Amino acid sequence: MAKYRSSVIHEIPVHAADDETATADEASDIADRSIGSIIGEARNLDASQIERILAYQREHGLRFGEAAVVLGYATHDDVMFALSRQFHYPYAPLERRNACPELVTLNKPFSAQAEAFRALRSQLMVRLYTEPERREALAVVSPQSGDGRSYFAANLAVALAQLGGRTLLVDADLRRPRQHEVFGLQARSGLSGILAGRAESNVIQQVPGIASLFVLPVGAVPPNPVELVERPAFGLLTRELLTKFDHVVVDTPAAASGSDFAVIAARCGASLLVARRHQSRLGDLREVSDTLTQGAARTVGVVVNEF
Repeated sequence: MAKYRSSVIHEIPVHAADDETATADEASDIADRSIGSIIGEARNLDASQIERILAYQREHGLRFGEAAVVLGYATHDDVMFALSRQFHYPYAPLERRNACPELVTLNKPFSAQAEAFRALRSQLMVRLYTEPERREALAVVSPQSGDGRSYFAANLAVALAQLGGRTLLVDADLRRPRQHEVFGLQARSGLSGILAGRAESNVIQQVPGIASLFVLPVGAVPPNPVELVERPAFGLLTRELLTKFDHVVVDTPAAASGSDFAVIAARCGASLLVARRHQSRLGDLREVSDTLTQGAARTVGVVVNEF
């Protein structure tokens, strides 16, 4: 096992997205730009169109974005996107939303669903990060497939990344992985290869449009998921990831699929139990909770998913 003890992450290349990857200087430049400049670039407005908007703005005492919307040169969505760029708040442009419809925190950051994730994020920040010296990953668990566990883990990761800290979402569902589909990422290599001891490239991928969010997909689906996560390599990897990222969220397989969810949660240190409204059974939830309690993971809360 010496090969895993010698800094696992240093051997795992991180793939940065080609677009939307800004340096600190570039981010500062965006913040210093006017709304008009950002909208003009996004909508390919020429000088005469910009002047018409400015004239209408002065005449009616409006903001540039409001004037552009009234004149039909921009939409409300264009204005919100420009504001998000100024305030470094990840917000998917319209053309990217159809590709990742489940990411409500990115596609619809002002919706009731996104607000629910932000409220939960606030609760987790209090419960998980009260002791700076205690570093834990958060395993998202649920009794059955279809409870919304992967949807929940993905949107929670986006919400954490919107705070600005480096956030990693690990897809540890080695049975039915979905995070590569949710984010529209490649899945040729990933966690299964690392745990099997293979050297693979572009394992950790940056999410386009969110400079602080990264995803470690499963890669090839293995025939021995429980054995892979039970190896010491998974615990060592988790501990090292916690030194590289501010937040680590881990998607797990359904509890009904096998015991791997409990092993993963124990390696993470903390777990969050997700139930499906009007579908999850109290007995199943109690059984999952008891299993987590018997292990090394502490349960930081239970969430009822109604969306």
